[in-house]
Amino acid sequence: MTPDFNIGQRTELALSYFEEGYNCAQSVVLAYCDIIGLDKETAAKMSLSFGGGIGRMREVCGTITAMAMMAGFRYPAANPTDKGLYTLNYSVVRKMTELFRQSNGTIKCSELVRQVKADTRPVPPAMAACIAKRPCARLVAEAADIAGRMLKGEFAERNNYINRKQ
Repeated sequence: MTPDFNIGQRTELALSYFEEGYNCAQSVVLAYCDIIGLDKETAAKMSLSFGGGIGRMREVCGTITAMAMMAGFRYPAANPTDKGLYTLNYSVVRKMTELFRQSNGTIKCSELVRQVKADTRPVPPAMAACIAKRPCARLVAEAADIAGRMLKGEFAERNNYINRKQ
């Protein structure tokens, strides 16, 4: 069943979480936590470590990992012998990632913020000034939009897979 929500409103919600101080991954997941069946506290804890390119190491953008986490809730594969469900999930994650990459040229945080050798301390000294110089808010909004489209079933439909199995 496809959930009913307004993607534009969820994108604005993701931006408001980011402006409150949640990291990029948290902001995207928090915008949809009720849709994927998580309470706000659990969603914030679960996605915390993925901000700043995983622990602020500037690897894969936290918004990408947030989208991938949510795909696991929308297209789960709890049984390791059901490789078709794994394939479906991975396909959806690849589609979302490719949309992001086409728009931004990369999915790597350091390349997105253009600070490969910049300040990598766990907490920057002036977070607001640091964020203002980066494209992170725009990336949060873009990922929230892509994630919303995924949650609405735009990239794959589980029912198609289930119907093929029967």
